[in-house]
Amino acid sequence: MARRVSLLGWLQRSIGLGRRKVAEDPLLLDRPLDRDQRYNDITPLLAKFQIGQVVRHRHFPFRGIIFDVDPVFANTDEWYDSIPEEVRPRKDQPFYHLFAENERTHYVAYVSEQNLIIDDSDTPLSHPDIQEWFNETGRGRYELKKGVAN
Repeated sequence: MARRVSLLGWLQRSIGLGRRKVAEDPLLLDRPLDRDQRYNDITPLLAKFQIGQVVRHRHFPFRGIIFDVDPVFANTDEWYDSIPEEVRPRKDQPFYHLFAENERTHYVAYVSEQNLIIDDSDTPLSHPDIQEWFNETGRGRYELKKGVAN
């Protein structure tokens, strides 16, 4: 006589749900972990700009430092729909979180990759959150401080 199995039970067993998987071999590193290595870089194959890089907006008068990157649009539809359609960016590109500033104020901006360009000015940024998150390097870039996770 055939055994009756519920569909849920069959699915759980087929994907191994409910069973604890144990590694057959321990995980071995092929080289020691370099604690001074910077691991916060996003690969240039995914994003044109990096965390800690100073950029400015292509069309509007503000600049800032990148503190987080979304590989694709990850904000609300309400925010996206508030952008006029003729200048609305594509969603299928990286979007950057910036500590931004203009002549009058400091704020956080969310900007598409197509609307950013490298800022090559020598004018230092003055956003108050930068010192909490970043160390300034001699290369005109900033590095995330150790222990800062975004």
